[in-house]
Amino acid sequence: MQTSRRNFLTAASLSTIGLVTAASTVGSLIPGIASATGSPLDGGSAPEELEDFIYDIENGAKGWVGEGGSAKEATVEEFPLSQSIAGVSMHLQPGAFRELHWHSIAAEWAYVLEGQVRTTIISPDGTTSTDDFEVGDVWYFPKGHGHMLQCLGDKPCHFLIGFDSGHFSEFGTFSITDWVSHTSPEILARNTGLPAAFFAQLPKKELYIGMGKVATEPRPKNINPAIPFGTSSHKFRMERDGIYNEFKGGSTKLVSSLEFPIQNTLTALRMNIEPGAIRELHWHPNADEWQYVMSGSGKVSIFGSHGRVKTMPYSKGMVAFIKQGYGHYIENTGTETLKLIVLFNSPVYQELSLNDWLNANSPQLVADHFGMSLEQASSLARHNTGVF
Repeated sequence: MQTSRRNFLTAASLSTIGLVTAASTVGSLIPGIASATGSPLDGGSAPEELEDFIYDIENGAKGWVGEGGSAKEATVEEFPLSQSIAGVSMHLQPGAFRELHWHSIAAEWAYVLEGQVRTTIISPDGTTSTDDFEVGDVWYFPKGHGHMLQCLGDKPCHFLIGFDSGHFSEFGTFSITDWVSHTSPEILARNTGLPAAFFAQLPKKELYIGMGKVATEPRPKNINPAIPFGTSSHKFRMERDGIYNEFKGGSTKLVSSLEFPIQNTLTALRMNIEPGAIRELHWHPNADEWQYVMSGSGKVSIFGSHGRVKTMPYSKGMVAFIKQGYGHYIENTGTETLKLIVLFNSPVYQELSLNDWLNANSPQLVADHFGMSLEQASSLARHNTGVF
């Protein structure tokens, strides 16, 4: 499915240049903001430098490691800047499962990087769903819905999980073994009909990732086959069905709530940037941006107004966070395709680009801003957009 870039790399544009230009005007009105000469006014201090915005989730996080797999996370504890989105990189071995659990403060989104995954979920309306996922598929579980993740087949799996709150911790979820093992055996016997002696001998701790029989297809039946299957799909084949756009220097695939209705707190983007190419200067007026590097290497540059710019390199296994409204660009500085998974904490995608903004004004106005000729201003219309 191919659409115009303006369907999601939108044409309406405001840009970093206007913010820089406005800085001198703002400085003349607000104490503490540098004037055009660079001197703070009225004894105020210069704006604080931009914070570091890169974190190595694969190598920098301690995480959890066991026989069945591993989990490493980036929350505000490890990555304080990322207040609105948290991430977990999880590996499961054949036969392993992330036990039945739920999250009280965040919805869960995930992208399968390697192998196959089976999920189960129960919704508040009492319906249930079991789905199988391959590389490039995504799932979304609303906040509070009980679910389970299981490695499917005889090969390990790896998936990236995103949560719509940076304060969420994977290690603070509500797990079924943790609850059951810390509840009176007599109460559990009355609740389930199983003997109290069974519950009395259970380990007094959370299982988290457990080992079981290797899961195979076809989808197994539930204990109670009368429980109906849900009609709200939790699965989307992003690599196959995402909105695709191809550019001179790369490509993107997008899935928002418009394509995947249950995904109503996040939008996801898969981006490829070829060696030497850049993702043009732009910003997002409605959302923070969280990136995970699947492969390759590059650098991200952020503009935070008042002359504050910071550029940082990143590579496979690292994440970046860009605050809502901050201008930025991405450059592939390596020799292989830079592959990114990008999350936005909004159900719809919005973007404003420098190139579109300049082209939305008259040549004379743009020429007056920068002291260029009318011919130079007019030539902007011929420049590439998107990834080039």
